[in-house]
Amino acid sequence: MTIRVLLADDQALLRGTFRILIDSATDMEAVAEAATGREAVELAHSHRADLILMDIRMPDLDGLAATKLITEDESLAGVKILVLTTFENDEYVAEALRAGASGFLGKGINPDELLDAIRVVAAGDSLLSPTATKSLINRFLAQPAPPSRDTPPQLATLTPREHEVVTLVAAGLSNDEIAERLYVTPLTAKTHVNRARTKLGARDRAQLVVIAYQTGLAQPDSP
Repeated sequence: MTIRVLLADDQALLRGTFRILIDSATDMEAVAEAATGREAVELAHSHRADLILMDIRMPDLDGLAATKLITEDESLAGVKILVLTTFENDEYVAEALRAGASGFLGKGINPDELLDAIRVVAAGDSLLSPTATKSLINRFLAQPAPPSRDTPPQLATLTPREHEVVTLVAAGLSNDEIAERLYVTPLTAKTHVNRARTKLGARDRAQLVVIAYQTGLAQPDSP
């Protein structure tokens, strides 16, 4: 099955480089290129890509606004957004996740890492770079501590193991790293993560991180 990728970046040279890289993979192809956020939204409708590789800083409509328009459009349900940007600051990370992006990576990653990220996000998982995860944690760390309140009811549905897994996800650990930490298989770790996502109503792994901090389940100093 071929992953259809839409490239959205205002720099033609970068789009061309990404196209060559993506087309070199046997399981994906670049189906269109957008130079603005507005064009990305239009091409999302006309080309029905599986995944959009989205830059943030673009003219006409920035990548965050374009992401929000795409993810909120029911006719584009199933289209995944992977934000790839030079700017991995906490504001951009938080805004991208709120807008519905399933992944956030810096442009400093190597080609193989980018291709793997596309596969992960297209498969329905989410992905944050270590820098993006730290930025998200720092954002919550900078906020005043929330007042004491009763435990949100959805947290009571988590098993002790799922509780532990969510705190590790919020700390930025991958499924493989969680498996190593808990002495279980990666498949078992992924199962725990997926069950926790379902119970907490998280759209994807990225949103699970947000929920973990918002509910107080995870703290910025989690392991």
